[in-house]
Amino acid sequence: MKLTVVGGGSTYTPELVDGIAGRRTSLAVDEIVLVDPDEERLDVVGAFSRRLLENADHPARIRTTSDLEEGVDGASAVLLQLRVGGQAARAQDETFPLMCDCVGQETTGAGGLAKALRTVPVVLDIAERVRAIAGDDTWIVNFTNPVGIVTRALLQAGHRAVGLCNVAITFQRWTSALLGVEPESVKLEHVGLNHLTWERGVFVDGVDRLPELLADHGDALADHIGLPASLMRRLGMVPSYYLKYFYDHDDVVRKQKTDAPRAEVVANVEKELLGIYRDVNVVTKPEQLSQRGGAYYSEAAVQLVHALTGGTGAEQHVVNVRNGRTLPFLPEDAVIEVPSVVTNQGAQALPVDPLQPAISGLISHVTAYEYLALDAAVRGGRDRVADALLAHPLIGQHAIADELADELVARNRDFLPWAKGQGA
Repeated sequence: MKLTVVGGGSTYTPELVDGIAGRRTSLAVDEIVLVDPDEERLDVVGAFSRRLLENADHPARIRTTSDLEEGVDGASAVLLQLRVGGQAARAQDETFPLMCDCVGQETTGAGGLAKALRTVPVVLDIAERVRAIAGDDTWIVNFTNPVGIVTRALLQAGHRAVGLCNVAITFQRWTSALLGVEPESVKLEHVGLNHLTWERGVFVDGVDRLPELLADHGDALADHIGLPASLMRRLGMVPSYYLKYFYDHDDVVRKQKTDAPRAEVVANVEKELLGIYRDVNVVTKPEQLSQRGGAYYSEAAVQLVHALTGGTGAEQHVVNVRNGRTLPFLPEDAVIEVPSVVTNQGAQALPVDPLQPAISGLISHVTAYEYLALDAAVRGGRDRVADALLAHPLIGQHAIADELADELVARNRDFLPWAKGQGA
């Protein structure tokens, strides 16, 4: 099996390689190709990744290239982990919305829209080139944020794609430790959209342990999620930590105005990691990688790739997948994040019990925004950007939407061909 990682120069990549090394018996990878336009960074990450495999006595070879077509030729699966504009663009996403007292975050609100506008055209171009070289049957596993919007763009264009996020597997690993059980024994009733999800059940051997978690581990849940335990007990659910941007928006904004942007923190971690990767004596994954974000990314990605390429057996994974009729209040072509059966034929969402109005309304609202966001990303236009912002539940006022749209376009003009002729 040949596995190609587009964005292979990312400091995330050794996490993925380490996961492959640990799943030697279940994911028989012969070749890993790292593709990235940044050749200097690619050389550093590639060399360290080779040392990881050699230290684990894994037979796969690693190649690096800046040529996408060369990298994807013959691939069984292509993983996308891009950051168009790098950490500098992320820093803009996390700060410019604050001028309107709106949350600054790279996947939610105005910052999330900016990232989608930069990212979707690039991903669609890559996917078309993958299809031309590797063929229609090649799986595209998308880890690029905003995952839901990007995955829907790929599916809408007819690509064989599944979206992946680490929120569910992180919660599974964390709660299994609280409950004192093996992670594999925990099944989540996880539902919503990417970065807008709730855990409505935590099942161990068929028994829902969520009431126990809420009763006995409320403080730990609150620290992890960033929301009060009393709120979670009242809801009877555990929101993902991204829900604090909705449920505690104003307090988050106040903190963001005084704290350093997350992009600044990550940039410093990346600089440190690249220095470690350059040390030829380092042959195992450094502890600092856990500070980079994307916890358990490698496990989730390796498990999903195995399910998509490893035969006809069915596995259950939480992925971003076409809605169909799973959530009947959403369009069938919406992309939702739920437990799904995954085989070499793709991912099929498992049935979901009817949702409470407390969450179905917010899911519907954000889905409407995501449709408008994808339309703006594909067709361009300042007014489409403003319309998407107006539809977002964290913005929703025309004057603010207009101000943010103008600022977003001005700051991202170099990444938006349709915007280059527009005024500041």
